[in-house]
Amino acid sequence: MSDIIFTFLFFFMIITNIRQTESKVKFTMPNATEIRKLEKKQLVATIYIGAPISANENTLPPGKISVQLNDQTVKQENFSKDVRDFIATEKESRNEEDKQKLTFSIKADKDVQMRYINQIKTELRRNNALKINYATGKKSEIATINNASNIY
Repeated sequence: MSDIIFTFLFFFMIITNIRQTESKVKFTMPNATEIRKLEKKQLVATIYIGAPISANENTLPPGKISVQLNDQTVKQENFSKDVRDFIATEKESRNEEDKQKLTFSIKADKDVQMRYINQIKTELRRNNALKINYATGKKSEIATINNASNIY
């Protein structure tokens, strides 16, 4: 009997994905025309940008957009410092080889203005975090139509 219980326990431990961060930002990722899958997901640090889920979350002016780094949303006053601390924390948690391969993934809502994404990119560049990935949804139908029209 105990063997069956441990077998079930082992099975569920294997198939379960443990979610590390709880999203405090609503976002619908835009569709892409060209997609490339990341090789090692453990070398990815994610930044979420979108509308806040709850009214008491920190927002950037004019109060409609939140930026989430790990489990915390960023205040406008501490924006640069919080991004710098986030980058430092992510790099410190990795070994020397993985620090070079660390990628910062931006998961932004498709309706977020580019000025917010540019703020994040600027802070990443200032802090020597140069590998940036934009997370997207599935490949869009537009690319399929364009490829089909090029065949003829």
